[in-house]
This record gives sequence, C-alpha cells and structure tokens, in this order.
Amino acid sequence: MVLTRQEIKMNLRSLLIWAFCVGGMCLGCLLLYDSVRESMDGMGELFADMGAFSAALGMDKVNIGTLEGYYAVEISIMLSLGGAMFAAMLGAGLLAKEEEGHTTEFLNALPLRRGSILAEKYTAFLVQLALFHGICTALILCGFQCMGQMPCWESFLKYHGAVFFMCAEVGTVCFLLSVLCRKRPLGAAVGLTVALYMLDLMCRVVPALEKMKYFTPFYYCSGADIFSGERAGALGWGIGIGVTALALAGAFCKYRRKDLC
Repeated sequence: MVLTRQEIKMNLRSLLIWAFCVGGMCLGCLLLYDSVRESMDGMGELFADMGAFSAALGMDKVNIGTLEGYYAVEISIMLSLGGAMFAAMLGAGLLAKEEEGHTTEFLNALPLRRGSILAEKYTAFLVQLALFHGICTALILCGFQCMGQMPCWESFLKYHGAVFFMCAEVGTVCFLLSVLCRKRPLGAAVGLTVALYMLDLMCRVVPALEKMKYFTPFYYCSGADIFSGERAGALGWGIGIGVTALALAGAFCKYRRKDLC
C-alpha cells in the first residue's frame, strides 16, 4: 500500500483545504441560524408555497423555520455540491496527472501490475473521500452542538451516507475520465458535476424531465427528501451502484490495454 500512502500524502494539503472550507461554510451557516431564526419562522410557510422554486430546493417538504429544516434545505446543498466537486477533481487527477507530469514511465517501472497500480490509486481516492466527509461531518456536528440542538440521528446518518456514495459515484466516473485522458480533465469533471446538479433541479420542476431523475446521483441524496422521510427508491440506488461499478470496471479494462508511450 506504499502507492496509496504516497497518493494521500501528496494530496493531504488540498484535502484539508477543501474539507475545512466546505465544512467551515456549513458550520458558519449553522451558527448564523440564531440571527435569522425570527425571519425564518415567518417565511417558512411563504417559501413552501412558492411553486417550482420551493419544489426545486425541497422547501415544500421541510420547514426551514426549524434548525433541522434549515440544515436540510440550505446547508445540505453546500455539502452535496462541494463534496461532489472535490470528489470529481480528485478522481479526475488520479491517473491523468501521471501522464501530464511525465511520471508514468517511472510508475510503471515499479514491480507492480497495472491492475495493482489502479487499485491502490482508487483506494487512496476512497480514503481521502472518507477523510473529507469525516472532517465535514465533525464540523457540522460541532455547529449543532453549539446551537444546543441535535438533528434526528437516523435522518442525519442516512443523508451523510447518501452524500458519501453520491460523491464516490461522481468521483469514480471522473476516475474513468482520468484513465481515458492524457491531461487532467478538471474542466470536464467540474462541468459534469454542475450539469448533474442542474439536472436534479430541472427534474423537480419540469414534469417532462421527471424520469431523468434516475440519471443524476444528486436526486437520491437530497437533504430535504431524506429529512422529510421520503425514499429515493431502489431504482435510483441501483442505477447509481451500476454506474459506479461500470465506470470502475471500464477504468481497469482501459488502463490495462492503454498505450502509455
């Protein structure tokens, strides 16, 4: 696991910056709740009746006048989108950076098979993703603790588990892109993440696009849906697992046959 440790060590600074920025924003917004509590109490019902806008953000399902509802609607968006962008950029750079930096020859001169190299790289990706979510979750719980009110643990754990899997799915697809490209496809990775998030919003407000919800991982990790007790359905999870497995299998198959000269 030498390659895994080296990969984590090289990305540690970036990991900490992303984790404390995303987690810090979530913490800060939680601490701001006291200053907006009174206005939220009066605007909760108003926001719930704003039609497509309410449906897009899930304000028709939870009351943003409560701390838990405020977290499910407002703060969960920052965690989901920030986590997905981190995972996308991390996955996109795992293999492509070796070719871009002309270190592929050295890497493949090591007594390691290509499959082993890919496995260690992907393991490093999962470990870093877990560390990122661990730091963010700890900061968010500190925010709830400072506010003197903890969320429903069942919903909280379901939401964070769903976000972790969503980020793993997005990152794995970008991991495949990293294998396919000779330079880091960071623009494509960020663009894909934003496009999937926008597709989720459109699916919620445009009836004709409702069936497209199964093609965006943001749909099954919606904070408003999970905290309101709504289930995403087995099909959405099944497609997510299938996409992750196919992307990972595709990365292994392509890298084993790729001309690295």
